[in-house]
Amino acid sequence: QVQLVESGGGLVQPGGSLRLSCRASEFIGLYNVVWYRQSPGTQREMVAEILNDGTTSYSDNVKGRFIVSRDNSMETSWLQMNSLNVEDTGTYYCRMSWAAGNEDYWGRGTQVTVYS
Repeated sequence: QVQLVESGGGLVQPGGSLRLSCRASEFIGLYNVVWYRQSPGTQREMVAEILNDGTTSYSDNVKGRFIVSRDNSMETSWLQMNSLNVEDTGTYYCRMSWAAGNEDYWGRGTQVTVYS
């Protein structure tokens, strides 16, 4: 069972930046990593993804502002969030999955609040 721990959330003003981390308890080289966020009263939505080959993709509302990365040797993925706005407020979750191994893990989330 892989444990995921997110960190780096907090309070920030519009235009500011935060860097979220997702640390796994085991080697993640085979796993795809997806970052989600959920705001109160809304469904959880995907914001960024980085596959095990390093390919990245982003939702349209964060493209150009967020950067997802990973370092398998550190069992860690990061989500660099720039030019934050109030709509980016929510709980951010990290998910790591390995389809061939039928493994799928979620972290407990880290809160990001953008306030004006």
